[in-house]
Amino acid sequence: MRGLTGGRGTGPARAASTAGAGLVALCLVLAGCGAGGTGARDEGPAHAEAVTGAAASPSPSPSKVPDRVDAVRLVKGDPQVSAEVRRELKPCVGDEYPVDVSYGELTGGSAEDVVVNVLTCGDAVGVGSYVYRETNGRYQNVFKAEEPPVYAEIDRGDLVVTKQVYEDGDPVASPSGENVITYRWSGDRFTEHYRTHNDYSNAAGNVPSPAPDN
Repeated sequence: MRGLTGGRGTGPARAASTAGAGLVALCLVLAGCGAGGTGARDEGPAHAEAVTGAAASPSPSPSKVPDRVDAVRLVKGDPQVSAEVRRELKPCVGDEYPVDVSYGELTGGSAEDVVVNVLTCGDAVGVGSYVYRETNGRYQNVFKAEEPPVYAEIDRGDLVVTKQVYEDGDPVASPSGENVITYRWSGDRFTEHYRTHNDYSNAAGNVPSPAPDN
């Protein structure tokens, strides 16, 4: 009995002790593998939580989609638009009218402002440019330019109007240059901020089209 409990036991007791040690070692090895595997698996859920957290982050609010307006009706019903422009505003093909419409913030109002360019059907020359601002649920004309060729567009919150310049003998398709005028909203109206003049080259192919693309 002493051999079974003493530090120097031999025979079956020692064999059992050796077997037990081997079993413990094997368990440790298996446990080590299991811990390593669990560690690798633990990394997965942590990564998933990070992705979930990123996905749950609030995304930037989308830009306000402006209400589309009937630009043709707006221009035709506007007493500030010249009778000639209103009279000449007719469909080019079917029910397609020669108008370019853009929306953006120009006047600091609660709604998007509307820029309307009226063009000719044949050569797309701008004959009138207008800006409409919504006031009390109705659109009010706050800018107009009717000296053709003219074209207005929105550029980073500014109203930019391009007026082409002709010299004697210039064909309609080949103006000599252009004046580019930048307006900014001030109080209750647009005021000229600055202007530039560009002379067109006489080289073939360097003359821009009369109406810039919107």
